[in-house]
Amino acid sequence: MIKAPHSPLLCKIAEHAINTPDKVALVEAGHRVTYAQLIAHVESAAGLLMCLRIKQGDRILLMAQKELEFIYLYLACHLMGVVCVVVDSSAPQERLNYIARVVNPVMVFDNRESSDKESDPCRQIDEKRGLAYGCPAVSLSEINRFDESIHPESVPSSIAPTDIADVMFTTGTTGAPKGVCLSHANIAGSASNTIAFIGTNADDIEALALPLSHSFGLGRMRCVLMVGATLVLVNNFANLKSFFSVLEQEHVTGFGMVPAVWQYIKRLSGTRIARFAKQLNYIEIGSAALPVEDKRLLMELFPDTRLCMHYGLTEASRALFTEFHADAANLDSVGRPASSLVDVCVLNDDGRPVADGTDGEICVRGNMVTKSYFLEEDNRDAFFGDWFRTGDWGHRDSNGNIYLTGRKKELINVGGEKVSPAAIEQAICSLGVADCACIAVPDPNGVLGEVPKAFLVAGNERLSFDSLKDGLSRLLPPHEIPVLWEWVDSIPRTASGKIQRLKLK
Repeated sequence: MIKAPHSPLLCKIAEHAINTPDKVALVEAGHRVTYAQLIAHVESAAGLLMCLRIKQGDRILLMAQKELEFIYLYLACHLMGVVCVVVDSSAPQERLNYIARVVNPVMVFDNRESSDKESDPCRQIDEKRGLAYGCPAVSLSEINRFDESIHPESVPSSIAPTDIADVMFTTGTTGAPKGVCLSHANIAGSASNTIAFIGTNADDIEALALPLSHSFGLGRMRCVLMVGATLVLVNNFANLKSFFSVLEQEHVTGFGMVPAVWQYIKRLSGTRIARFAKQLNYIEIGSAALPVEDKRLLMELFPDTRLCMHYGLTEASRALFTEFHADAANLDSVGRPASSLVDVCVLNDDGRPVADGTDGEICVRGNMVTKSYFLEEDNRDAFFGDWFRTGDWGHRDSNGNIYLTGRKKELINVGGEKVSPAAIEQAICSLGVADCACIAVPDPNGVLGEVPKAFLVAGNERLSFDSLKDGLSRLLPPHEIPVLWEWVDSIPRTASGKIQRLKLK
């Protein structure tokens, strides 16, 4: 069996293949893959990489699919020291082209069917299909037709834990997407911190309906495989009846979701998901803010389930955690460091610590924090020494809890007062608006510099702007009440629920 000392994740999977070879690792559409079979598939996928002359340090573009083949190839890249650039196959072509120009991949792996299923998989290279990316393309399905496992001596021996394993691109909500370089050690560190906080163990069975093109979904996959648990692949949350059936039939004990999914579940099924409360050990939530009232509702529905919400970025995955039941007195906080290996501080613009209760930029350091972006120019102003600057504005209380005010770049400077659009949005939504977003616009009177503008999606009834202003006057100080208002059909958001404010400008 192949050993990969540089990758704690692969080492753990190999251990499970030896100690519990018949334990089910993956389930897809009823098809079950044991840990012994998983390792065999990974070694076969590594053999395909070698056959295609893809070597250590090369970068490939891997179109994320909720398929076994994606997982096999992803892990094979880690085994061989190939840098994996995971992208969303449904992303706009412009974004995919940009990523390809930045990372210059040697190959693209997508979900297109092979044109000739009889010929050698190593010859199924489509030069034309990969033209948009400047490199050849190969179908992920070729992994199933390649049965020559890699030889142990063919695995590069010079791969280090600090070598880059993945390059994940940010969503680019405040600018161009940035390529985040994550080492094998970063990936293992994030998984270890998360496992330690949530308590996932080998007896768990997790339903994964999150996209594998984002760090949240990939992170859940790594956590489950690292502890030797079972991962059940679910296409998405769109078909709730199907998702609930998976929870029941597979005896699922945990899953992850973003706040937008919870709103969807609540709207379409009410509290019916609570019937699974006794079997669910944990639910991990992240990627966007969740209103305090929803946290309380989840606590009522799942009184004995660990309800864990993380704060983090692609650059510093799962830096902070909070568990709703244990932290019931601080539900408006984003939590405390995920483990003893993670540090957090609040710094001013000069990189100096500020007093507890004072707003500043939230900065983190730890085993899961990236050392750099792919482009050197993106590293400018990204760090204060070894502290990663999150770009989030907030403060810490005397107990070490961190509270978010908003994105530093998104704060609205109203006559010298920094105003959080998130606080305005929360207040507006409490008045009966279905959804909203606020941005900074020039003061039409030319006095305050910037003022808030609100974009609104109507609820059951369209409220007048005057009634909204009146309601906000009891919730917000005068300078935080929007000056300009506009009704829209929807608020542009990323797949994880983050508002795309640039599109509103």
